[in-house]
Amino acid sequence: MMISIEQAHQLVAAHVQPLSPRRLPLPEAFQAKLAEDVASPFDSPPFDKSTVDGFAIQSADAQLELAIVEQVTAGHTPKHRVAPGVAARLMTGAPLPEGADAVVKIEDCTLTEQGTVIIPHDLRRASAHVLSQGKAFRKGDKVLSHGDRLTPAAIGLLAELGYQSVVAQPPPRIAILPTGDELAAPGAPLRPGEIYNSNGPMLAALISQIGGLPIDLGVAVDDPEDLHSHFLRGLDYDVLLIAGGVSAGVKDLAPGILEELGVQKIFHKIRMRPGKPLWFGKFDHADRTTYVFGLPGNPVSALTTARLFVAPTLASLAGCAYAPPTMRRGRITCEASHRGRRPTYHPFRWSLQQETPSQHDVPGIEPLAWQGSADLAAMARADGWIFLPEGDYDLAAGSLVDVVEIDPRAAIS
Repeated sequence: MMISIEQAHQLVAAHVQPLSPRRLPLPEAFQAKLAEDVASPFDSPPFDKSTVDGFAIQSADAQLELAIVEQVTAGHTPKHRVAPGVAARLMTGAPLPEGADAVVKIEDCTLTEQGTVIIPHDLRRASAHVLSQGKAFRKGDKVLSHGDRLTPAAIGLLAELGYQSVVAQPPPRIAILPTGDELAAPGAPLRPGEIYNSNGPMLAALISQIGGLPIDLGVAVDDPEDLHSHFLRGLDYDVLLIAGGVSAGVKDLAPGILEELGVQKIFHKIRMRPGKPLWFGKFDHADRTTYVFGLPGNPVSALTTARLFVAPTLASLAGCAYAPPTMRRGRITCEASHRGRRPTYHPFRWSLQQETPSQHDVPGIEPLAWQGSADLAAMARADGWIFLPEGDYDLAAGSLVDVVEIDPRAAIS
């Protein structure tokens, strides 16, 4: 029995639980959510340091020409004290020598043939070009909070503080398995009746865009033993995405084999177009759960159902609340119509065309010519889908409609 789109979202939300936090090496923690507060183990910077290449001096020193006592580069410690009449040449990031309280840029100084340096008095300002110890934060200060997303900058900060790993909710690992005797690897010669595997690369790109870790399981043929073997491998991961084999054809073997393996079916078939055959279930391990989506094999159907249901599932696994994709309002720039008892997601792209000046507050959208659920060319030009409720009706140009954008990254922000 088919269920509604709303019922499907409710069932997925009711069963999906966030992944348990674990300690992740920093290179694997990108986009994960912190499961602990992070405090600095030391002051930052840990010493007074120069922010420019220049000369460290005492700002109150009255002498115009100063002896150069030493040169200090980043990573090395000054050996001499800066006293009246002397300066130390510093590279950016080098520690400030004892006795110095300012740095003057090297381009503002004059080096003499005698090896001294002339520094104008009007450039000798206390604390100039000095980053004081603890200026950014002090030892014990909280620098990252539980629930923070680990951005590239956050990863860099953790490394700066000496962390090699951190406790976080790991990015979901998503096994991707296109199925079908007809599938060939892109680049391989096509035999009669074959098509290239587009679902695998497409779904991997979507998963990467969301922040999941796509795992390529290859392609399974329409053979019970091969499907059984591939499904077992896929159940080792957080989510198993199967593309194809879930409809009502002779070779649609996936639902039966999944249930033989102990995967609990939650629902099969949704009242929507494209994407009607969607299958969802779960497999409970001793300490975790694998969620299984059987996506339709037609690529537009696979992309649509993955965007609508898999994207919010991954957000939920990563610690966010499960939420169906946000709909925006748009105004169609041409006439459109709908016929049928299933709600339809129709490809569109944004348009600058507006019928009247008063319509500028709502973006224009152009419905794309679409040849059905195998037409990836239309989706490649699309920004998203127009949601057309079930029923028989016509829409005039300028009508307001709801749309879902393809880009799902807002779901995990």
